[in-house]
Amino acid sequence: MSTQVSDSTTGGSGARASSSGQEYVLTLSCMDRLGIVHAVSGFLAERGCNIVDSQQFSDPINGRFFMRVHVQAGREVTLERLQAEFAPVGAAWGMEWQLHDLAVRQRILVLVSKQDHCLNDLLYRCRVGAIPGDIVAVVSNHPNAGPMVESVGLPFYHFPVTPETKREQEEKILRIVEEYQVDLVVLARYMQVLSKEMCEKLVGRAINIHHSFLPSFAGARPYHQAYERGVKLIGATAHYVTEELDEGPIIEQEVARVDHSLTPAKLAAVGRDLECLALARAVTWHLEHRVILNGTRTVVFR
Repeated sequence: MSTQVSDSTTGGSGARASSSGQEYVLTLSCMDRLGIVHAVSGFLAERGCNIVDSQQFSDPINGRFFMRVHVQAGREVTLERLQAEFAPVGAAWGMEWQLHDLAVRQRILVLVSKQDHCLNDLLYRCRVGAIPGDIVAVVSNHPNAGPMVESVGLPFYHFPVTPETKREQEEKILRIVEEYQVDLVVLARYMQVLSKEMCEKLVGRAINIHHSFLPSFAGARPYHQAYERGVKLIGATAHYVTEELDEGPIIEQEVARVDHSLTPAKLAAVGRDLECLALARAVTWHLEHRVILNGTRTVVFR
């Protein structure tokens, strides 16, 4: 069974049309068997697509095959044409596949609470082009980040939340996702647990960041807990959001070696840098279509 993604929808905050640039990325997974690479490369060659980069992986445990192919094509080879003509190939090999136009910049919604270091880092990286996407809005359950967001000309939405208003608040966020045609939701230290219903609606397109002490140092004041235990490594983990808290497929992790001289405050400062770095990498790789889900794990073609 094949899946298709069209990158030229319109609505909400404005039109989204592909530019004249003809660079596409094909990602796929299926059960591994002889001839898959030949089928894919042959299909692309027959349509005059030049392979710029190709990566593949065969999982020896579950027998699944994963592939990412970046191609250049002539102007007459449109995204819609490639999608339509590849569909029979995908069906014949039982592939789950997606085809993306690299000329289309994806749209990001950031969710944040009081801590804004990851948000600040994402805003900067998007502004200088280090992340191949655009932040279109920021939502928070606290007003703290408002001045920062508005200073760069982006809309900021303050949606307070209580246990009694959680469902209503999440519905507001989902309306923002629809209105702005959001491709990726980033939880940049958003200290709220998403409901099962919201996780299901954002499956595969929501990324969270947390400190790698979990589950060893779960709960409040993790850096103080780590300090009391005298840890020698601290880190951060970026992963896809699922209904199981902080248990989603991991995209990237970053660590730093520490020692006895670091206070809880200094550990937290190191941790903030690690969180920014891990999250930025995960977001970038997702937007470059380098991440393919493999059950509870991911395949990341760097």
